[in-house]
Amino acid sequence: MRKEERSGSWVVYTTNTTGKIGGGVNVVCEQSEWDAMERAQPGHHTLVKDGIASESEAEKLARGTSGDPKPRPPRRT
Repeated sequence: MRKEERSGSWVVYTTNTTGKIGGGVNVVCEQSEWDAMERAQPGHHTLVKDGIASESEAEKLARGTSGDPKPRPPRRT
């Protein structure tokens, strides 16, 4: 059984991890959770995009190209 998506706005942000080359990890949360995190620690994380309509759309944005099929070389004829 598929879990229904909650209504509301979704956010993708990047965690700021010290000592890591290339920055942190993309994370998805609801807008209300992002707002609470920003009130608690302003500027601690980097917003990638807010106002995303669905959780699945936010997950795709956060994932980027990870999980995409690898390009196949053209066939020889």
